[in-house]
Amino acid sequence: MNPSEPVALEDVDLTDLDAFRDGQAWAQFDTLRREDPVHWNEEADDAGFWAVTKYDDIWTVDKDSETFTSEEFVNLEEVSPENRDKRRSMLETDGPRHAALKQLLAREFSPRNLMKNYEGFLREITRKTVDDALQHPEFDFVQKISADFPIQVLARLLDVPLSDTPQLIAWGNELVANTDPDYTAHLLDDPESEKYAHLPFRSPTVQEVWDYGRALRDARKGGDGKDLISLLANKAPSDGIPLSEDDFDNYFTLLVIAGNETTRHAISSSMLGLMEQPEQLRKLQDNPELIAPAVEELLRWASPVHHFRRTATKDVVLGGKEIKEGDKVVMWFGSGNRDDDHFENPYSIDVTRTNVDHLTFGKGSPHLCMGNNLARMEIRLMFEELLPRLESIELTGDVKRIRSNFVNGIKKFPVKVTTK
Repeated sequence: MNPSEPVALEDVDLTDLDAFRDGQAWAQFDTLRREDPVHWNEEADDAGFWAVTKYDDIWTVDKDSETFTSEEFVNLEEVSPENRDKRRSMLETDGPRHAALKQLLAREFSPRNLMKNYEGFLREITRKTVDDALQHPEFDFVQKISADFPIQVLARLLDVPLSDTPQLIAWGNELVANTDPDYTAHLLDDPESEKYAHLPFRSPTVQEVWDYGRALRDARKGGDGKDLISLLANKAPSDGIPLSEDDFDNYFTLLVIAGNETTRHAISSSMLGLMEQPEQLRKLQDNPELIAPAVEELLRWASPVHHFRRTATKDVVLGGKEIKEGDKVVMWFGSGNRDDDHFENPYSIDVTRTNVDHLTFGKGSPHLCMGNNLARMEIRLMFEELLPRLESIELTGDVKRIRSNFVNGIKKFPVKVTTK
């Protein structure tokens, strides 16, 4: 994941999806951090945005939801006012409503609850995934390891049959990677997508996700189940405002995506990074007690989500630039996690690095990822179960990345392994 050839400032374009697919965006981030940390990036079809690439500036934006709101939506796409209520999820709310929606399920994702109620069966699922994959001397790491494991966890949390997991994976791929033709027939930048502008991700597939979620909710309404769907069906938000149909639909969609996509990509990128830096892989294999603390370094390295967007609620100066009310302000987390003012040798994995205060989950911001503790546990368990069993692991073909400037993901990762 080292940057490629240097990029001149005038050639930087963070809307170039092919640059992200080909691993060239890192060089653009390096140029921006060095020469123009708060940079105006034009857009072909929209007004443009401020690209924020230094760690401190990203943190300034992320922690201040009064000045930099999520209510105007959190991706680069402009959502018209008439479509916002239909498409609004917890991610696109601020203040008390955001807190109330998050609190609905927050207890389920607390470290104490995860340790008490989930670690045992999570390790069992992890071990089975690893057992099944290592029966084959050659396999695709994404398919057999990093996609298989998180989706099984999600199925257990939602209390749905494991036979549904291929469909859940396909839905997540199509929605999050809606700029990659390998994953969707409804590309975000296709003019045809305008007919679906009222739907999240501009995808008609989201209706299938909603129908699936509503059927689960309706079957569990009035029951005493402890799964996430039962809690959403039967628990009222603390602000006294019940979940509307749209609220439930978008909450469920968020669970399907966040419970699958980001952890998968973090595991894939981390494993690839360790293979590219084999001395770090050996350290973890020789010193398995390092795996738990090294998870933070792997999350910094992986940065599975490239960006989230905010919108300025007033005129403000950031990084010496005058940002106007209504301007889009985009935090590039992967760039912040490569800021050498905060991380020495940021393009190297150091599994002994301490105090890795990365930006991957939103740090301590109001929008700190609700599932961050679960993701940490999943990544730790996977490497605790997998790495001690590997005698060797090597690539047998090209690694293919998702064509996206939103999700930093790998879709093909062919490997050959020998086991101990």
